[in-house]
Amino acid sequence: MITNLRIQNVALIEEVEVDFASGLNILTGETGAGKSILVDSINFLLGGRLGREFILSGAYFAHVEGIVEFSGSGTDFEPIKENLNNLGIDTGEGQIMLARTIQASTGKSTCRINGRTVTTGILKDAATMLVDLHGQNEHQSLIDPVKQLQLLDGFCDAELTGLKVELETKLGLYKEANKALKALTGIGNQRQEKIDMWRFQLEEIERAALKPNDEEELTARKNRLIGLEKLSKCTSAALALLDGGTEDESGQISATDQTSRALTLLADLAKLDPAQQSLYEHLMDVSSQLTDITLKLHNYMDELDADPQELEQTESRLDTIYRLKKKYGSSVEAILQKQDELVRNLDHLENSGGEIKRLTAVRRGIITEVTALCDKMNALRTASATRISGEISDILHDLGMQNARFFIDVTRKTAFGPDGNDQIEFMISTNPGEPAKQLRRIASGGEMSRVMLAIKTVMADNVSTVIFDEVDTGISGRTAQQVAEKLMVVSRRRQILCITHLPQIAAMADTHFLIRKSTDAINGERRTNTTVKALTHELTTLELARLIGGAQITAATLEAAKEMKEQASGLKKII
Repeated sequence: MITNLRIQNVALIEEVEVDFASGLNILTGETGAGKSILVDSINFLLGGRLGREFILSGAYFAHVEGIVEFSGSGTDFEPIKENLNNLGIDTGEGQIMLARTIQASTGKSTCRINGRTVTTGILKDAATMLVDLHGQNEHQSLIDPVKQLQLLDGFCDAELTGLKVELETKLGLYKEANKALKALTGIGNQRQEKIDMWRFQLEEIERAALKPNDEEELTARKNRLIGLEKLSKCTSAALALLDGGTEDESGQISATDQTSRALTLLADLAKLDPAQQSLYEHLMDVSSQLTDITLKLHNYMDELDADPQELEQTESRLDTIYRLKKKYGSSVEAILQKQDELVRNLDHLENSGGEIKRLTAVRRGIITEVTALCDKMNALRTASATRISGEISDILHDLGMQNARFFIDVTRKTAFGPDGNDQIEFMISTNPGEPAKQLRRIASGGEMSRVMLAIKTVMADNVSTVIFDEVDTGISGRTAQQVAEKLMVVSRRRQILCITHLPQIAAMADTHFLIRKSTDAINGERRTNTTVKALTHELTTLELARLIGGAQITAATLEAAKEMKEQASGLKKII
């Protein structure tokens, strides 16, 4: 409920601070005193428009702030707290502060919740959960089909809640089956397009015939082929030194021939001096190793005589690997993994006929179950709508709309969601022979306020504060008394702020505020200012007397006011 409201520089209000109470808060005052200013200010705080013309003359800005508490009420606020938390609004202390400021120079407004700047949209979303403002054509919760559905569901029993939980589970299963089915079948030609794409990718990888170490081996071969000329020169020169014949072009004798000559000499030496036999044997080993090295170099030289196109072919294959890496992975191993994945995906997709049939049957079964749940929800809503439509119509008759006929139109949509597939529309006919129209087409704020009062009397919701303006338009006498009693009943479940001109309604107040306009001379200049004052019991009686008899309060009107207040107190005890 709204516990505190502070208004600065709005129209004729320099600064007003009001502490509202639970129950029925009545606001009265002379015509033109500024009651509409108060409603406009609250509407602005809740996210409505307030043009620069509403800013107090000479002021740089207008500011409205209010504190909304969640404690001290019998309404269950847990769903509201959860929704507010989802908007990023902290409700841990059981209250939130709404604030909004509009600048005179630019006409731009700034919105804050708990001191944090938010968008106007978030402010509206939060305010809609907390306050209903009815009058001056502000009746958002009555004309919104989503809100209407919530109101109707709040009147249904726990069976509907159980069906919603079951429906949520079924919808989850439906989404899973549908997602799996779409992955297999696609939309239109998507399935075949996917198969063609995967087939192309697989063939491209398979043509490369990659092996795990291909890139490393090809890179090494490329480096060797690039240095082939230098390798040939080095090998040829080494062979010339080791096995170049008796004498090369420079006149040098090869190492092999020199070693052979040395062996002949050491053989003779060993014959003359057997002690040097070991030298001969060691040189024999060296000669054998030189022969082996020379043979290997000859073989290596033969290998160096490679195909001239081998380097081009090696570079081409490395380029193929590079292009595949850009498409399918950062390494040959990753490309091979992609190849395995494509094989599996193609096998799954091309041979998925049986799985498609199974999933189609599963989805069809879920749709049947969902349809059955929606049928049950529709039956509950239709029965509740019929019952409460009659009750609301009866209350509207008591509230001075004797010819009104209210009913809730429950139709079915083809699509279903978390709330089933029902579409709700509040309908009303206000005059005999007049066809029923959508409630949103009612132009009268007073009629709309009385419809809301009737609905709030019958149907429960979680909105903590309801504000009624113009609820007493066009009524008097017994009807006014009926409106007063209905307001009192509703105020037992939620906070009511009601602006009225009727003493029957004002007498029911739990807390009574007087809105008054005065003109004072300030620094030689006459300024008009609007104030809001909480009335004591005695002052309440005087205000009731004014409402009964006008500006002239007589002993008779004062006595009538006392009697009316006593009767209202008596009714509160028994209703």
